[in-house]
Amino acid sequence: MTGATGEPVRQQRTTAANRWPSPLFVGLVLTTVVSGWALWTGYGSAGLFAFLFVAAAWVVSLCLHEFAHAVVAFRGGDRSVAERGYLTLDPLKYTHFAYSILLPLLFVLLGGIGLPGGAVFIDRRHLRSRLTNSLVSLAGPLTNIGFAAALAIALAGWGADDVAHIDFWAAVAFLTFLQVTAAVLNSLPVPGLDGFGVIQPYLSNKVLRKVAPIAPYAVLILFVMLFIPPVNRAFFSIVVWFLELLGVPGWLADFGQTLFRFWLG
Repeated sequence: MTGATGEPVRQQRTTAANRWPSPLFVGLVLTTVVSGWALWTGYGSAGLFAFLFVAAAWVVSLCLHEFAHAVVAFRGGDRSVAERGYLTLDPLKYTHFAYSILLPLLFVLLGGIGLPGGAVFIDRRHLRSRLTNSLVSLAGPLTNIGFAAALAIALAGWGADDVAHIDFWAAVAFLTFLQVTAAVLNSLPVPGLDGFGVIQPYLSNKVLRKVAPIAPYAVLILFVMLFIPPVNRAFFSIVVWFLELLGVPGWLADFGQTLFRFWLG
């Protein structure tokens, strides 16, 4: 039942509308499917379609990552995520388009690192417990892990000996590599990353006060450190270990990256 103004009905309709996938997200999914089909059938330029396939699928995974944060927060008591449009899977809703989408894509282009993308603003005052707070942060990396596992299963089940569609499976392998890098990187207990968000509810105010001055710069410092050779080698050795655990051939991921960066040659 509603009052004479019908305001609750309008609010319910607005909330319901904010839970449908956005046309932009649907377009990204269609781009992934069509470019994947082109790779599978050998239509056109393998490099161009590998680029479109990986880039579109990567942005889809960024949307799913942030959606996972939002849906767990919504279930945990924060209804504001629906009002902000976070449940629509619209990449434009996740903070800032340049920092959330374009910058991660740039990192993929330059170094093959799955940079964590956007962020959703969670009103943690409404979350029911410290455990819920931790689960909200954990949901993102788990999405990347699930994405990587699904791709690895597809590779193991259908792509292992499928030489006829090697370009397609190489792109899938490189996409799996990106998901693993994102999961490993975002799980680090560094302020600004989800790994820190998991433990933050259990840290004392004293510790949080000490961390606060460096928190705005922590992620930037981390990325600078990744260009230091020993740190870079250590990070990618962990990534390669996880890839081997998933059964993804490193050479196939490398070939996928070569196809993805087709403009280099």
